[in-house]
Amino acid sequence: MKKNFLLLTVALPSLLIASPGLAAESEIEQRNTDKSTEVISDIPSLSEIELPVTNAELLTQQSAPSEVNPDQPETEQTPSDDADISIEVIAEPDNLPQSTPTYVIDKEEIQKQGATSLADILKRMPGFAINDVGHGADIHTGTYYRGASINQSVFLINGRPINNNVNTYHGGTDLNSIPVEAIERVELYSGTASALYGSSAFGGVVNIITKEGYGKPKLSASAEFGSLSLNNQQVTYGGSSDNVKYNFSFERFFIDNRYRVPVGAANRDEQGFLFNADTATSTYFGSIGVDLDKKNSLNLDVTALSSRRGLIYFGFPLQRDRLDHDGLNVGLSWKTRLGNGESSNLTTSIGYNQDYFSTYGPTGSSFYRRGSLDTQQLTARVDHEWKITSNNKLRWGLDLKNTDLIGDVLSTNPDRIAENEKEDRSLFNTALFAVNTWNISDNFLIDLGLRQSFDSQFGNYLNPSVGLRYAVTPIVAVRGSWAGAQRNPGLDQLYVYDTVHGWTPNPDLSPETGSTWSAGVDVNFSENLIGQFTYFGSSIGDRLGVIAQKWENIGLVDTNGLEAALQLRIASGWSTFLNYTYTDAQIKTGTDRGLQLGLIPYSVLQTGVGYENAGWQANLYVTYNSGARRSIFAPDNKSTDFAPSFVNLDLTGRIPLTTNLGLTVYLENLLGEQYERVNRIYSPGFTFRLGLNANF
Repeated sequence: MKKNFLLLTVALPSLLIASPGLAAESEIEQRNTDKSTEVISDIPSLSEIELPVTNAELLTQQSAPSEVNPDQPETEQTPSDDADISIEVIAEPDNLPQSTPTYVIDKEEIQKQGATSLADILKRMPGFAINDVGHGADIHTGTYYRGASINQSVFLINGRPINNNVNTYHGGTDLNSIPVEAIERVELYSGTASALYGSSAFGGVVNIITKEGYGKPKLSASAEFGSLSLNNQQVTYGGSSDNVKYNFSFERFFIDNRYRVPVGAANRDEQGFLFNADTATSTYFGSIGVDLDKKNSLNLDVTALSSRRGLIYFGFPLQRDRLDHDGLNVGLSWKTRLGNGESSNLTTSIGYNQDYFSTYGPTGSSFYRRGSLDTQQLTARVDHEWKITSNNKLRWGLDLKNTDLIGDVLSTNPDRIAENEKEDRSLFNTALFAVNTWNISDNFLIDLGLRQSFDSQFGNYLNPSVGLRYAVTPIVAVRGSWAGAQRNPGLDQLYVYDTVHGWTPNPDLSPETGSTWSAGVDVNFSENLIGQFTYFGSSIGDRLGVIAQKWENIGLVDTNGLEAALQLRIASGWSTFLNYTYTDAQIKTGTDRGLQLGLIPYSVLQTGVGYENAGWQANLYVTYNSGARRSIFAPDNKSTDFAPSFVNLDLTGRIPLTTNLGLTVYLENLLGEQYERVNRIYSPGFTFRLGLNANF
């Protein structure tokens, strides 16, 4: 299987280069200068918008190359300095389907928020509900986008998949696995874009774009210390020389997460403290890009993770399990322009991803248990963008993925010894994808998508998608989308016993199937106020869950909700945003029929106001969470038992000490309320972080 995979990887780029070469025979005229119908609808930081907002085009981040002074200290640069850098990446927003919003958070906003993980970044994006219970907590405590779980979404790094559909042993996508310092921006999209990246995208598609080097070599470093023994250091070195650009980052993070919790809290020890919630991670990132000539470029990026932590997974009594997670992601991409213009571009990428999860610890005073999942994936992708005519653009290509999983289970508990085993399973998946965008008129466009998958475990299946956008006026545009989806069970759910929870695999599981849809409007209310409003929904049949300690298809779940995103520029240097998501994820079958899915809050609101001037920054963030239905792991829990709602305030700031040195301050949970984050796991109350960052 691996041999065939590698042969296909080598042969396919040559085959696909030949067919789209027709585009080189006659150059296709450039886009109509009126792009008001070619909008992606992501909301940039308003400080990046220099022109008056007079039409829907400015809802999109517009990047145009300009000359940047590499000697100018970062603290003196205006926001537009970074916005003017044109960054070539796989899956640029301008090349995505435009019938659904593309939300973007860039590195400046990430720094303002004081994000220490990808989870911190995503929780301020529309549609996301992240039950973030801290770095030391279980990875799968709850990350949801529009009611879909983290394993029902697609996560990418520079356009390559990083989540491998591992579900148990706390092996869901680890949102701490990429150093924040290495992130250029995070993009979030849905709808027709799911045809490009995977049929399993009931939720969104999250694409993490990493930094590249520009200009003279520059060294950046930061160090933070704070409550709960927090200790975080980051260093980045990047730049360019002639046709080579490079960037290298390292981050070390530690926190003991030991604080007093109320009676009845999960994992509360005899002294009344949260127990076994410490975490230590080291992450490494590097990228090198080479411009071979005016038409061809190569880019290599590598991300490595070493993580050691304790686990909290809602269990009672005291949980002592530990988790080791080591990861490696390597990607090589080649981009080439076919012909003499910009009308035909081909990107070929090859990737390798390995995740090793090992949980171990006592089940009680006498017994020991261990479970490990070692997943290795080889991926290849050929992605061709072809502007066939001035009003017709086709994006199509091929995905290949080979997955190997080794699951090893050991328990000394007499009740579980019979389940001890070692599984070695493989899976091969091929997919053809295409999304065609027609500009029917200056104001109306349609996206049509198809993704045909060939899976060695679950056969062949087709997932179509459709989207449209109509600019009613230069100020108002309406849009809608529908996409079919199928998410297959993970190899661990099919074959590997979960010694931590005691869950039994089920080789007879069926895929989750269904569809997602959205309808929305984008509005420029005024020169300084822009907004996006989306009604969304999904219907997922044969949803996977656990019944009587065994993986089963538990039935149908229908989700409906409302998503709103607003940004307002109050005055020069001031900006504010508001994101609100209402999610009704209703179980339609079984004993919990009519109830909200566990751990998904009905309402989540994020709002913030910020001021920036001459290197000084101050940002206030407010979070409201309506509370979620508790999961069954809590003691004496009723199916209708909900955690209470809460409000959280965070204040972040930066004080310039010199041109190249700044003091950062992060004050979290200003109200000091020890609210329940999720399922009887509580926040620590007020905490702080102080740090220094420098550029050389």
